[in-house]
Amino acid sequence: MPDPDYAERLAGLFRTSRYRVYSSTDVVGVELCGALKNVYAIAAGMADGAGAGYNTKAMVITRSLREMASLGSALGGELATFSGLAGNGDLIVTCMSPRSRNRRLGEALGRGLTIEDALATLTQVAEGAGAVGVVKRLADRVGVDASLVREVDAVVDHGATVADAYRGLLREIPGHETHGSGW
Repeated sequence: MPDPDYAERLAGLFRTSRYRVYSSTDVVGVELCGALKNVYAIAAGMADGAGAGYNTKAMVITRSLREMASLGSALGGELATFSGLAGNGDLIVTCMSPRSRNRRLGEALGRGLTIEDALATLTQVAEGAGAVGVVKRLADRVGVDASLVREVDAVVDHGATVADAYRGLLREIPGHETHGSGW
């Protein structure tokens, strides 16, 4: 079991007046945040590439956080971790930054490129492309309805178009915003 005092001492070694470091004992949750946000950044980039507006992108990011927290907590992470910097903070910057490899991959897909051509536009690895199939299988295994993951997987691994993916999402009936299962 992680030691909170030890985690805090380690964080303290890296803190400076200009660099803030927070400690966490939720190793599983923090690791899941680091992997999951890449998949959701592809979805946000797809919105950019398809010409969606700010409201749509905000909805994609917000629903991504909800889905990420549901999936992450089902896989053993602490729910609070997903609303902190490791979850929400990293998700926002990865979905918004023009330097985000995963967002740029999604943007290329949203412009209509195939996954092969979209990957060829990058000079570095977009980890979300390799992770999405694994994440989908994990979601299926723990019974979490991961609509965004399902649609990103359809585009990245199964040749669906971004328009197909968004049609799939919009066919779902929205439920209660915080307790429902629909996208």
